[in-house]
Amino acid sequence: MTRAAVFDVDGTLVDTNHLHVTAWWEAFRQAGHRVPMHAVHRAVGLGSDDLIAHLLGDDRDKDEDAGLSAAHKALYGQYFDRLPPLPDAGPLLRRLRDDGWTVVLATSASGGELSALRRAIDADDAIAATASADDVAQGKPAPEPVRHALDLAGAPAESAVFVGDTVWDMRAGRRAGVRCVGVLSGGIPRADLLDAGAQAVYDDPADLLASLRASPLA
Repeated sequence: MTRAAVFDVDGTLVDTNHLHVTAWWEAFRQAGHRVPMHAVHRAVGLGSDDLIAHLLGDDRDKDEDAGLSAAHKALYGQYFDRLPPLPDAGPLLRRLRDDGWTVVLATSASGGELSALRRAIDADDAIAATASADDVAQGKPAPEPVRHALDLAGAPAESAVFVGDTVWDMRAGRRAGVRCVGVLSGGIPRADLLDAGAQAVYDDPADLLASLRASPLA
C-alpha cells in the first residue's frame, strides 16, 4: 500500500512565515488598514482570499481584495531569490523517499511563488507531486488540499501523514482523515498545534529527521 508523506511548505520546509507577515502588513497599511502583525501571523497559512476575510471581516469593501492580494504578491516577490530553507528540509524529504514514502507538497502557493519555494528546498528529486492553490476550490483549513495530495500520491488517508506548521494545516489534515505532525518553525505554539489535531510536534525539519524512528513517519 502506498504511503504518502504530505508537506505544507511555508513555515514547514521554508522559513517564510514572517516574510509573509511583513508583506501582508504593508499591503494592508498601503490600503489604509491597521492590522496588528500578531493577527497577521496567526492568519498565515490561509489562502489570500480567506486571510483577507479573516482579518478584515465580512463587512469589508470586497472590491479591495484583489488589490490587497496583488500588493502582497508584489511585496513578497521581492524575496523570491533568497527564500531560506529550514534546516534539513531537503534531507528530510529525501530520507522519506528512500524509506518508501511518496512525498507530496500541499501548499496555497502557486506559479512563480511555488517555483521559488521549490528552488529553496532543492529536493525536486524527492518530491513526487505538488497540490497547489490552483488545484482546489477551497484552501486550508478545508480538507481539499490534503485530499488532492492523497489523490496525486495514490494513497488512502489511513496510510498518510500530513506535516504542517499552523492550526489551519492541522485542521485540514484532521478533516481529511490523516495523521498530523506539527512543527514549531512557523511560530505557532506547541499547545495550539496539539489542540488543532497534531499527534506529535517537532521543532523543525531537522528535529523531525533526527526523531524519525519514533515519529508517526517511522
